[in-house]
Amino acid sequence: MPEKTLRQIEHLSSQTDELADDVLKTGAKVVEPVMRANLEASIGRGEDTSRSTGQLVASLGVSPVKTDGSGNHNIKVGFAENRSDGRANALLAVILEYGSSTRKAHPFLNKTRNATKTGVVEAMKAKLESAIRGGT
Repeated sequence: MPEKTLRQIEHLSSQTDELADDVLKTGAKVVEPVMRANLEASIGRGEDTSRSTGQLVASLGVSPVKTDGSGNHNIKVGFAENRSDGRANALLAVILEYGSSTRKAHPFLNKTRNATKTGVVEAMKAKLESAIRGGT
């Protein structure tokens, strides 16, 4: 193998955890603003008066990258728990997404996934390729 290729492999092998974190954060940066916009568009839609307190939108964010017991790196774009009234933000997001016996569904999660899937993959690939070439 060419010396340059060997140096790149050596550099990457020593930076695997950091690189995985950076690539995941890059993907999350694509998803979070789209999810926020879709969520904001779904809240109060079709209702005479919205009962939104703003807590659900405010709780949306990106988790830190965590490594599970198998060594897999994970990041989540989702909702911090709990609301000031003790209810789970994730529960309210599910009710908004799928509806309930008293509320119509106003999907935003599937809409976000469909809108960002290609962009996330492309952004993460570009970040990884940049690191392989020796960039950051």
